[in-house]
Amino acid sequence: MEIGQKFDYRPDLNRYLAKYSLRGSLIPENPQPDLGIVVVIPCHNEPHVEHALASLNSCTRPECSVEVIVVVNASEKAGKEIIERNRDSIQTIAKWSQQNEPKFKLYGLAENELPKKHAGVGLARKIGMDEAVSRLERAGNDDGVIACFDADSQCSPNYLVELENHFKHHPKTPGCSIRFAHPLFGTQFEPHTYLGIAYYELHLRYYNQALRATGYPNAFHTVGSSMAVRSKAYQKQGGMNRRQAGEDFYFLHKIISLGGFTELQTTCVFPSPRPSDRVPFGTGKAVGDYLKDTQKGMYTYHISAFRYLHQFFQNIPEYYLKPAELVKQGGQIPYVLIDFLSAYFFDERIEEIKRNSSNINSFTKRFYNWFNAFMILKFVHFVRDNAHPNLRVERAAMDLLRACDYPDTEKINSLNSLLEAYREIERKGIWLRFKK
Repeated sequence: MEIGQKFDYRPDLNRYLAKYSLRGSLIPENPQPDLGIVVVIPCHNEPHVEHALASLNSCTRPECSVEVIVVVNASEKAGKEIIERNRDSIQTIAKWSQQNEPKFKLYGLAENELPKKHAGVGLARKIGMDEAVSRLERAGNDDGVIACFDADSQCSPNYLVELENHFKHHPKTPGCSIRFAHPLFGTQFEPHTYLGIAYYELHLRYYNQALRATGYPNAFHTVGSSMAVRSKAYQKQGGMNRRQAGEDFYFLHKIISLGGFTELQTTCVFPSPRPSDRVPFGTGKAVGDYLKDTQKGMYTYHISAFRYLHQFFQNIPEYYLKPAELVKQGGQIPYVLIDFLSAYFFDERIEEIKRNSSNINSFTKRFYNWFNAFMILKFVHFVRDNAHPNLRVERAAMDLLRACDYPDTEKINSLNSLLEAYREIERKGIWLRFKK
């Protein structure tokens, strides 16, 4: 088989693929009839993709068959060095695929001429995830699982088994976020890199728990290497986007909006802490920026922004029962929030939501479809720029624990112990709540 070769693809067999697929089906070999999990890995200029492959290959096998699809990708304008490294990755994948078992198979797709405008992780994930849809479709399993992984990540040995069990035990969930933990020490990177990733992971967990403390119901991690969806949910929401950064955030929130989203805490993905300048934001960028000035530390959003949201969300029943006149909200919600809402025609939007809601539950759901994760991010940026500047992430994280009466905060005496506290909170499925 020549990597990337097409075969007799019939787009009329699947509405999603007919409308959204960019490539058609790329793998000619028929899948196993019991194919249940497809792991998709974007791979761009990766020096050691074999580490990710070895980690997946060492996993305990689930009952269903598994396929791993690695999309080795580059822009049509990529330099010679990147293309050569990608060729090395293709050769590495080809060697590993010689070890294919009937119920565990590895495939590589070469995509080294992606259009410059869209080339990036979003498009690479899309190509691989669309191929996963095709593979599961051919196996007659639109309920199958598409998991996203990264070429520099590793996982616990029970990763595949727990993926299978999770979706079996949660038959109505459209998708899940998977527990993750960056390595905090080692010899692969310099010490400051491990310190930088500890700061950044704490920022991610602080933000997630601060959102939960507001009462926002859709607060979940959106980490590209640590997520999985059902094929039918992926198709229903129009598939992966082609964003060059933040593709995971935008994609997962479409899945979360379906309701019933879950968290898989019984296994773990270990993303790389390495710095990167490939994208304008995200893990690699944050660590890279930190390394440029390690004395500065790392900053995150002020806890006041989330307290304001907490006040705001508590008033949702009032907005349903009474006229929601923003001019009368002074004293009930902070003025910085009133200023923000006025730019989004709050009164008119609430009345529109009310007209289309038959009860308070319907109103609440529609309210959060409007004031969603994207609006929340805009609001915390508005607070940062107009009221409360960002502050050191370790201070913000401690402020949140104290504001939510988290026990034994006096025992937290280091950055790593603070991060471990947040990891434990999330591993146990705890949602912090602000004191009333």
